[in-house]
Amino acid sequence: MSTKLTRLISPKLIVVSVIIILVIGSNLFFVSSRKLAQSAPSSIDVSSCRPCHQAITDSFIRTAHYFDSRPADNKSIKGTFREGQNKYVYNQFMEVVMVKEGDQFIQSGRVNGMETVAAPFDMVIGSGRKGQTYFTWLDNQLFQLPVSYYAPAHVWCNSPGFPNFFHFERLVPPNCLECHSTYTKVLSHETKEYDRSSIIYGITCQRCHPGAAEHVAYQTANPQDKTSKYVISATRLNRQLRMDGCALCHSGFRTPLQPPFSYKVGDTLEKYSLGSPVSQKADTLDVHGDQYGLLIASKCYIKSEKMDCSTCHNVHNDEFEKPKLFSSRCVSCHAEVKHQTVPIKSIADNCIDCHMPVLASKKIQLKVKVGQQLLPDYLRTHYISVYKDATEKFLKQQK
Repeated sequence: MSTKLTRLISPKLIVVSVIIILVIGSNLFFVSSRKLAQSAPSSIDVSSCRPCHQAITDSFIRTAHYFDSRPADNKSIKGTFREGQNKYVYNQFMEVVMVKEGDQFIQSGRVNGMETVAAPFDMVIGSGRKGQTYFTWLDNQLFQLPVSYYAPAHVWCNSPGFPNFFHFERLVPPNCLECHSTYTKVLSHETKEYDRSSIIYGITCQRCHPGAAEHVAYQTANPQDKTSKYVISATRLNRQLRMDGCALCHSGFRTPLQPPFSYKVGDTLEKYSLGSPVSQKADTLDVHGDQYGLLIASKCYIKSEKMDCSTCHNVHNDEFEKPKLFSSRCVSCHAEVKHQTVPIKSIADNCIDCHMPVLASKKIQLKVKVGQQLLPDYLRTHYISVYKDATEKFLKQQK
């Protein structure tokens, strides 16, 4: 097998590419942006915050946000390369095989057992808690690889939204990197080119706290000054500005008004991009979700003056799969709620499975073979309500 990219430009691939273009036309999955100047932020490592915020940083570096993007290596890629478990089969003729060559990991597209195109894993997107997808570099452009990893079943799957054949030519637009990295310098919005040396992987302190680098520099030089300077803190923002910081990446696909990475926490998000209408139906839930839109449509949010994302989420901690913890936050506002048919003791440790259940999305069907079936993606809805079916299922499990 040849080195890095024989791969996206091989003659056999050109034939496949022509077919793809004729079948699916231009890629409308993402919205492009204008080419405008982009200023790089002052950069610091998370460890720079640790001298003054040790507990927070030690906890934060275990969260899904922190691991949201990383260089691809043996540790960051969660899928297996073990023989017999290292392929995704589209049909009797076509498959993608995950291959390890030295310290390089490769997706090899094969027709009748013969490689026609291949590309290396260069970037991992996703912590692996629910799944991962992967990017590969070709010069200054990034392409999404056709096979992703689905954590609940511990198997490789067809990347969400991809056709039912291997397709190595989906360009990664800046909109993706805006939510999956702290910063990436965009060289061209039209041709989707990046300065790969500029990438600050993961969601780090400075992404949610603009001015962090200036803050560290000042406080280090002036340790006697205990007044926090330069850095944005959510505690000093009004509710909508606090919500905007989360909505940038947790309100589904947004229509850009300004180039990616223009928005900074503390500003008004609607000046930079607009969200889509909200639906509470499970079949509209996709891998990006709209936690923001669903939450603000809920009575809990509407009737509260202070509720925001941080009411339930401490983003500095890994709180995944801790229903008792989340329920304690529900009870902090709903201590007097009476459940007519169920003793409160039986459900006090888990409010969310009845009022924010995990639902199967009909919008994203992951092509993961389990017998002859395809698996839907599952997401926890953030529309807080009473879900009869989910409640009945929960109560049966308590018996």
